Amino acid sequence: MTLVQIGVLGCILMLLLLFGSMPVAFAMGVLGICGFAVAVSGRAAMSILTADMFDSFSSYSLTVIPLFVFMGQVAFHAGISGRLFAAANSWLSALRGGLAMATVGACAAFGAICGSGPATAATMAAVALPEMKKYKYDDALASGTVAAGGGLGMLIPPSVVFIVYGVLTEQSIGKLFMAGILPGILVAVAFCLTIAVQCTLKPELAPATRSVPLAERFKALLGVAEMVVLFLFVMGGIFAGWFTPTEGAAVGAAGSVVVAVCGGNCSWKMLFRAAQETIRTSCMVLVIVAGATMFGHFLAITNIPTNFAIWLAALPVAPWIVVLMIMLFYLFAGCFVDALALILLTIPIFYPVVTEKLGYDPIWFGVMIVLVTQMGVITPPVGVNAYVVSGIDRSISLETVFRGCMPFLLALVGVSVLLMLFPEIVLWLPNNMK
Repeated sequence: MTLVQIGVLGCILMLLLLFGSMPVAFAMGVLGICGFAVAVSGRAAMSILTADMFDSFSSYSLTVIPLFVFMGQVAFHAGISGRLFAAANSWLSALRGGLAMATVGACAAFGAICGSGPATAATMAAVALPEMKKYKYDDALASGTVAAGGGLGMLIPPSVVFIVYGVLTEQSIGKLFMAGILPGILVAVAFCLTIAVQCTLKPELAPATRSVPLAERFKALLGVAEMVVLFLFVMGGIFAGWFTPTEGAAVGAAGSVVVAVCGGNCSWKMLFRAAQETIRTSCMVLVIVAGATMFGHFLAITNIPTNFAIWLAALPVAPWIVVLMIMLFYLFAGCFVDALALILLTIPIFYPVVTEKLGYDPIWFGVMIVLVTQMGVITPPVGVNAYVVSGIDRSISLETVFRGCMPFLLALVGVSVLLMLFPEIVLWLPNNMK
């Protein structure tokens, strides 16, 4: 067999393992090592195994992941997520669909602290769903809002997906964080407009609620002021060049503990639970990164990425059509494969094509990938955020959640088209970083 044939066979076997419910990290790692052994030698495969495992778990760049995850876990266990929803609700409750819009705002704010889409969806499902059900909101609208809003945690910094993309492509994580801010705000606004349109066309979806007095609104804002200041300090410090993303993550993690202590919400039990969840999440991400690195080395030795890049670049079509084809691939594949795993699998193939052959900006491409894979977390059959929301509230069927997500999927498509037409929206902040 030729190297290319070995590579194609390895890809097919890996897909079969994934469909057979093998954990994605193990599927990529096992096929990567076995494929490397067949293509080169068993001794070389063992060398790659030890080197990739050591490099992944000792990477200084990846230490930003457990630090930001810990920051989000402390915020969650300290009850800050509930206060974020209360603050957003106090300002938007007078609008029809205001509770749903408040959920989007709270998802954006908590996603900025947490950095994980499924974690944001799970948190807001526990906080916001009971409130919307209390006020007789339509189940599809309520659950779809939480599932779609949870995806904002992937786009608004600090994002775990941006960190992994930056490490893989050797791009500035700080610039990726800055690049995600304006698109994240755009998506949040698009979601609120989607809710407004739905509630205008069908007022029965969201009964009107009472208007909150101005004094109560400012009081609710004071309840989250410390975390807003912390987030602005961390992101502003990275933007201004005061500290690196890793140092910023350390500041954010320490700051979240200080906020919890000052608010009287800190205890040894709470810190232990936050640390426990942080270890679980960080180990999952790092093992996936190690497995993807092994599989990437196997693909590299088979020359599949190089041959595919040459074929794509030689297509007799405009560069933007090639990029559109890649985006459609991510949209389709995101329906079946976890977003982080999908990016780890495909970046070695598509990144050289888009940046070197077609000349697109790597920061812009990173944001576009995250935005498109964000669609995958709310799209059947493997929309992980939809499963999370349905799992939190068993009275809402999975079918109902997916039905509620569809209008938000259209909003994401609209924002993606806008960012393809006007890439300056993505690049303005990172291009002005120090």
